[in-house]
Amino acid sequence: MSRSVLIVDDHERFRSVARRALEVDGWDVVGEAADGLSGLAEAGRLTPDVLLLDVMLPDVSGLEIARRMRTEVPGTDVVLVSTHEEEDYAGLALEHGARGFIPKAELSGDALDALLTE
Repeated sequence: MSRSVLIVDDHERFRSVARRALEVDGWDVVGEAADGLSGLAEAGRLTPDVLLLDVMLPDVSGLEIARRMRTEVPGTDVVLVSTHEEEDYAGLALEHGARGFIPKAELSGDALDALLTE
């Protein structure tokens, strides 16, 4: 069964690479956004299974968007990503309501599936 994901990252190249990696592993990428507020709005409109969310965004921190997702789009799981290592953000991700954190270099559909089934 295909699961849907919305990718929120300010780097177009990363969104493109992430889209390909997730689609190869059976994920349905339903949209993309380049900043936090657009991502939050798109998540509300599209209600994807997962919001793949960069920690560092140009307008609002991904941590703040993760916190807001709990009340504004509660049916969507949030997974934070960053170029930083897991020990830098894994705890903060959980504290802000995300299901977890994946370093960008390790992102794949399989890694996303594994995190969501923990």
